Amino acid sequence: MNGRDLIDGYLKKIIKERATLRGDFTLTSGIKTNYYFDGRVVKLSPDGSFLVGKRIFDLIGDLEVDAVGGPVLGAVPIVAAVALISHLEGKPIPAFVVRETTKKHGTQKKIEGNLPKGGKVVIVDDTLTTGKSILRAIKAAEEKSCQIVKIIVLVDRQQGGSDELKKLGYDYHRYL
Repeated sequence: MNGRDLIDGYLKKIIKERATLRGDFTLTSGIKTNYYFDGRVVKLSPDGSFLVGKRIFDLIGDLEVDAVGGPVLGAVPIVAAVALISHLEGKPIPAFVVRETTKKHGTQKKIEGNLPKGGKVVIVDDTLTTGKSILRAIKAAEEKSCQIVKIIVLVDRQQGGSDELKKLGYDYHRYL
């Protein structure tokens, strides 16, 4: 068994054990569901953060990438972990996040962090349902003349978001 298989096995195990909840939930999209993926408990744990960052870096490390980013709140710990792992691996990839709305104070930015104008970027998020959050992040990056080279989500709820991304021609990858 190689290192990538060990990472995959352990990451899938902690996602299922720590982050998959059963009950009655309403998602951001308004969809009612009997299970919920609480990615924060994985992404904000020491082992989960490392594993998520390492696995995503392994997926994009050979690509020509200028930055990795995604929507607030789901992508924040992911892009930070990927940026850290990329530095440790000797191939630094800057990170950025996209707010739902532009700040009304301070620098009044919609995009925070390091998004190079015209860069090649990877968009990440923890969960994909309808795709609205990821599409908002894509639009913000494309408005800065960036090219989206890959989209990666940890969990795809298989409720139309991935179909929409594929239909629009994006290179889409789901972890679970």
